[in-house]
Amino acid sequence: MLREEARLTGKDLAARLGWAQSKVSRLENGKQTATIEDVEAWAQAVHASAEHYDTLVAELRGMRYEYAAWKYQLRSGTARRQRANLPLEADAALVRVFVPDMVPGLLQTAEYARHVFARLVNLHGIPNDVDEGVRTRMRRQQVLYDRAKRFRFLLTEAALHYRLCPPSVQRGQLDRLLAAAGMDTITLSIIPFTATLPVVASHAFTMFDDTLVLVETIGAELAFKATEEKALYADVFERLWKVGVQNHDAATLIDKVIKELPK
Repeated sequence: MLREEARLTGKDLAARLGWAQSKVSRLENGKQTATIEDVEAWAQAVHASAEHYDTLVAELRGMRYEYAAWKYQLRSGTARRQRANLPLEADAALVRVFVPDMVPGLLQTAEYARHVFARLVNLHGIPNDVDEGVRTRMRRQQVLYDRAKRFRFLLTEAALHYRLCPPSVQRGQLDRLLAAAGMDTITLSIIPFTATLPVVASHAFTMFDDTLVLVETIGAELAFKATEEKALYADVFERLWKVGVQNHDAATLIDKVIKELPK
């Protein structure tokens, strides 16, 4: 194992990490599930290679779930987390996204994204790399033009109305949403205020094929790979999709919100 290759005892490693020796023992014997923070700290402590680190992270993602606090994921700013999504989106043939409170990141304009990231910087007290975060988010959007892929975006009517930015930016964002809805790779569904909800989903989530579900909460992101959780989120997505409006009706709803914006 990596600890032994580094010629460290469990006691030595615990001291280097500032952990209790019992934690090292529990992790090594499978009695405690490591977090992504644990893996990174362990890898640094034993001077693991980048290849070893990537293998450890891949093994962790293969477990039932992974928990990663936003404070940790965003500790160096917003761009790093954006880059983490690039391989996930590149590898998936079908991406399903549900966002109840804003326009999904893959469909955001640069100016809208700038206001979203500014709020994250303020909330979590992280380094202000908003410009780099925006550039990386725009880079992510290139995947939308891959005709071998399909994207299903599900959002609520409230997401069209919430003011995260000035009206002029909001108008540009909604225009972008109309244009995106016409792309061959994208299907858009909007849950209107008048819809009877079959379930209440209060947090955003993204499904990559049938292999991974990323769930966003206020404090952290959860990554689910277990069959039952994936099936549950797929069921919720389909139930909500059915009460949404698509195609011409979705475009009509977006156009209505645009006309209601202040001049």
